[in-house]
Amino acid sequence: MKQDKQINHQPLDKDTVFHAHGVTKVYQMGEVQVHALRGVDIDLYRGEFTVLLGASGSGKSTLLNILGGLDTPTEGHVFYRDRDLTRATESELTDYRRFHVGFVFQFYNLIPSLTARENVALVTEIARAPMEPKQALLLVGLGARADHFPAQLSGGEQQRVAIARAIAKNPDVLLCDEPTGALDSKTGISVLEALQRVNQDSGTTTAVITHNAVIAHMADRVIYLGDGRISDIRVNQTKLTPSELSW
Repeated sequence: MKQDKQINHQPLDKDTVFHAHGVTKVYQMGEVQVHALRGVDIDLYRGEFTVLLGASGSGKSTLLNILGGLDTPTEGHVFYRDRDLTRATESELTDYRRFHVGFVFQFYNLIPSLTARENVALVTEIARAPMEPKQALLLVGLGARADHFPAQLSGGEQQRVAIARAIAKNPDVLLCDEPTGALDSKTGISVLEALQRVNQDSGTTTAVITHNAVIAHMADRVIYLGDGRISDIRVNQTKLTPSELSW
């Protein structure tokens, strides 16, 4: 099926990138049912930097995986613009992930035998309108490190290579799962600065999930999760820059 076929249509505001309604996720663990999400309603908007904040087990990773097409809900619907991802085939979800979504995880998943440039190029080879790998590395402040191997880079630099790899295909959405979770404060701030730069320079809708409440201060909106539910949503009237954060 062609990638540009509409899966389903939901009339949405032109600035609404994600519209999730009644999203529930239940995992069967032997004889026990684990409710990871319990009727979540959420909208994410174009160009927005959103932090999804919650403790371990709150459901934030499950929600991010569903938004990114890596998992499907047990009940409810998730629309990406005018496409109902919950009715998509595996092939359609693969195309959705390939062409529209960039992922950044806590662990960098770089190939040790490839340089930073070559790790980024792996993604650009399958994208439709990618950046040059060097351009993506420049955007995260690593232009001078393009020909270094992962073992020659610090943890923060490796994470920034992972961000460059995610953004090099020019995704509409950047989904980040605990991107600073394995980093100290100083290194984590350099990673957050890279994410902020991508969001501001490219207008990429960015969602970061974290258990670190400090990071919430740099977001446009903060969505609080607990026990599989959204407990609160707050708009930051005054945002801090990453350099103003510490933990």
